[in-house]
Amino acid sequence: MKTVTLGKNGMTLEDLVQVARNRAEVGLTTGAQARIERAWQLVTRWVAQERTVYGVTTGFGALSDVTISGTDTRRLQMNILKSHAVGVGPPFEDEIVRSMMALRVKDFARGNAGVRYVTVAALIHLINSHVVPVVPARGSVGASGDLVPLAHMGLVLIGEGTARLEGRRLPGGEALKACGLSPLTLEAGEGLALINGTQAMTAVGGLAVHDAARLAAHTDLAAAMSLEVLMGSKTEFDPRIHRMRPHPGQAVSAENMDRIINGSEIISSHKDCKRVQDAYTLRCSPQVHGASRDAITYARKVLETEMNASTGNPLIDPETDDFLLGGNFHGQPVALALDFMCMAVAELANISERRIERLVNPKLSGLPAFLVKDGGLNSGFMIAQYVAAALVSENKVMSHPAVVDSIPTSANKEDHVSMGTISARKCREVVRNAEQVIAIELMCAAQALDLFTNMKPGAGTEAAYGVIRASVPRLDEDRILAEDVKRVVALIHDGAIVAAVEAAVGKLH
Repeated sequence: MKTVTLGKNGMTLEDLVQVARNRAEVGLTTGAQARIERAWQLVTRWVAQERTVYGVTTGFGALSDVTISGTDTRRLQMNILKSHAVGVGPPFEDEIVRSMMALRVKDFARGNAGVRYVTVAALIHLINSHVVPVVPARGSVGASGDLVPLAHMGLVLIGEGTARLEGRRLPGGEALKACGLSPLTLEAGEGLALINGTQAMTAVGGLAVHDAARLAAHTDLAAAMSLEVLMGSKTEFDPRIHRMRPHPGQAVSAENMDRIINGSEIISSHKDCKRVQDAYTLRCSPQVHGASRDAITYARKVLETEMNASTGNPLIDPETDDFLLGGNFHGQPVALALDFMCMAVAELANISERRIERLVNPKLSGLPAFLVKDGGLNSGFMIAQYVAAALVSENKVMSHPAVVDSIPTSANKEDHVSMGTISARKCREVVRNAEQVIAIELMCAAQALDLFTNMKPGAGTEAAYGVIRASVPRLDEDRILAEDVKRVVALIHDGAIVAAVEAAVGKLH
């Protein structure tokens, strides 16, 4: 089984996916334990010296001016987990919580958090034993970190809360016992260190960015297939056009689509037709897809920076034997990036839905109405376009940025918040909706290709068609299409369509 080692730097979205979805184990890089222990030594020294250290010898938030006695230090740290565990709504999926746990370990491995090594080791043991705390998805404002979801995550370490283990739901204490651990008694500052970070929004957002990047390639593929069966021109992919407006994503999308349709007899068959220019959903597809690609690339950079950052407060600086009070827990960078990407992915679905309309509308396509014979008796893909329209409309609502809202908390001590976890959750839903829209376009394009029985498509189109048809048969008469959509979404998730295309035409970007 693969092990993802976590240290000061170097964690990627691919590492996160390995832990989240492929159940990779987690370990620490060389030097991480020493960094963790050095920071903890400083905390214990400061407590012995009775120094005033926020969250260690004081209360939290608006109660930071309340000094906590040495005898109450442990109780304070246990209380912070219990008091902050007020999450509501359905729980996060296991893949999100595993990501949160790994990201929290990653933060600790940098040596700036001030927790004991035994606490970090216990969190690693939970991950590797497949114990997943039950974490409600709603309740974080994303400013003093993801306090609420991380508190629910941390409860299991002290034998409280609830966890899932191999499909069973257990009280936190029983889950610990099942994996050979005893409840921890948290020491000075550890409760705050567990909850003060951006790991919930980064977990949700990181997986969304990974999935959005994967979807971008499928969107290029769907557009190329649609252009081919709609008798579009390949001139819009000419690299000279894209050198004159050198946005990187635009050039990538144009190159992808040009290679996918290379060698198409369908396109060659109408090279002398009287149509001057294609509709924007075809002609401007590199520009639209490319802009979304660039937004996804930006979001990836921000999320990977956050994954490799120290996001707590206070931050321990072992090099100067000092602690720093600041605001690295504030989710603004993540929130802005994910709100931006939310709109970018919604646009991929928007333009795809318009191509779906062109495919099913005989006045625009020149193909049989709704891509089925015996129209009237059969509705074909009529309602598939309805579904795409509904998903696109829902995405438009969710594209309103969460980050522009701020409601002060903690008696106005925390007077500007990011709402970054809301940005992340809605971004993830937009990606899921967009996957289904692109799946519908791929289904319609494959169905349209069945009508070109006497002409050979491009090599990439032919490869994609073969994979789709291996899972979803041609629609000769009406059937329940919901399962077909699920099958094509599954092909998007496992990368089977793109893998076949790349085997035929080379790697897509």
